[in-house]
Amino acid sequence: MKAFLVDDSLTVRLLLGHILRELGFELEEADSGTAAITRLSEGLVPDLILLDWNMPDVSGLEVLQMIRHEPKLAGSRVMMVTSETESNMMAWALEAGADEYVMKPFNRGMIREKLALLGLLPPE
Repeated sequence: MKAFLVDDSLTVRLLLGHILRELGFELEEADSGTAAITRLSEGLVPDLILLDWNMPDVSGLEVLQMIRHEPKLAGSRVMMVTSETESNMMAWALEAGADEYVMKPFNRGMIREKLALLGLLPPE
């Protein structure tokens, strides 16, 4: 399975990338919302997209809205991975089309559980 990780933090990309590779995902990364939109517009169609909310150029919510308006990405699962902890922010993301929402800080177990809920991994 192919995952696309979008986060402006190198530390988060390294940590989450390690977890995803360990769980068997092939990984591509982008360090900004603009870079993510470019890669997706060029034809990248991942099984899973992990989006940070707060990025300096284009927010994860804006990237999510673009994804949900692109028919070729209709089958991609989207998980917001963010420090936004307010329930109204989670509601906005889910209403905009996010399939799951994980709050930072996260751990391997949390990520694995969410991926199982999305049907991308078998339950433990």
